[in-house]
Amino acid sequence: GRILDALEKSPHAKNTIIVFAADSGVARGSHGLIGKQNVYEHSMRVPLVLCGPGIVGDRKTEAMCYLLDVMPTLGKLCQVDAPSTSEGREFTAVLKDPSQKARDNLMFAYRNVQRAVTDGRYKLIRYPDVNVTQLFDLQNDPDEVRDLAADPVHRETLERLRAALDGGAAT
Repeated sequence: GRILDALEKSPHAKNTIIVFAADSGVARGSHGLIGKQNVYEHSMRVPLVLCGPGIVGDRKTEAMCYLLDVMPTLGKLCQVDAPSTSEGREFTAVLKDPSQKARDNLMFAYRNVQRAVTDGRYKLIRYPDVNVTQLFDLQNDPDEVRDLAADPVHRETLERLRAALDGGAAT
């Protein structure tokens, strides 16, 4: 708060972008786990808040991004090109219109034992060493407790996300 108050009193408030983000969460007993060794939402989802010139204020978005997308986004806002080696994607369109998408899906992994992909609504988790697959409807089951992988109603979603995960490229 003191930093923001000092910024507001300075001549730099109108040309400063503020970014608040955090490290991934800790399970603390969720799903019977302690620590970060999983790809459930409670350990993967992190806060990201941006404010400043060119950013619509007082809005929330469901757009998905990786923290590595912040660098090229800030670069675009500041008219600085991202390094050619950056794998991040800028999402300035989301900052102007929170209904826009930043990415179609996100992929996660924990070592060689867990892989996951989400399209924002559904998340597929694979445990390749034990050949187990889980599917969750994040909209209706945000705590990821009802596995839908064996439900024939969700077969098409399961196959689509499995193909995305096997393809290995987040979009």
